[in-house]
Amino acid sequence: MWRRIKSLGAIYLQNSVAALPNTPVAERSLRKLRREILDMSGTAMLLSAAVLAGESDVRNAFQTARNDEYAEIVDKCEDFLRQVQKEYDENHFTYAELEENEVDLVKLRNWFAKVVERDAFGADGRAAAEQALKGCEESLEAYAARVYAEEAEGQ
Repeated sequence: MWRRIKSLGAIYLQNSVAALPNTPVAERSLRKLRREILDMSGTAMLLSAAVLAGESDVRNAFQTARNDEYAEIVDKCEDFLRQVQKEYDENHFTYAELEENEVDLVKLRNWFAKVVERDAFGADGRAAAEQALKGCEESLEAYAARVYAEEAEGQ
């Protein structure tokens, strides 16, 4: 269950104590998760709280969590670019390779969209992740053009 809570963008303040910004989506998701836990004879409580002291610490923890996710996306984008370069190095210009790379790019885009959705406070790592994704898109477009050119030459 902790993975599902983390996937909502939660940060852990203590063992078994997670925090999320108060949004309708977060509340719905947590209520659903609570129901599932109760159905398994577990215990789950949802609390709404205001930060009386340490609000900047909580906000910074959310920012750090999102920036870590954005940094992971940048790393995966670098892996993607290396994979496309490998296709060039090995002279693989086929539709099958293009399709594999398109699938990988869709996964990166979807992951980015999920992180943006969880980014309640506008973490500054978003810009680097957007740039990295743009580089992946441009690389894939160039690779696709080469695949199409190779196909035209083979006919």
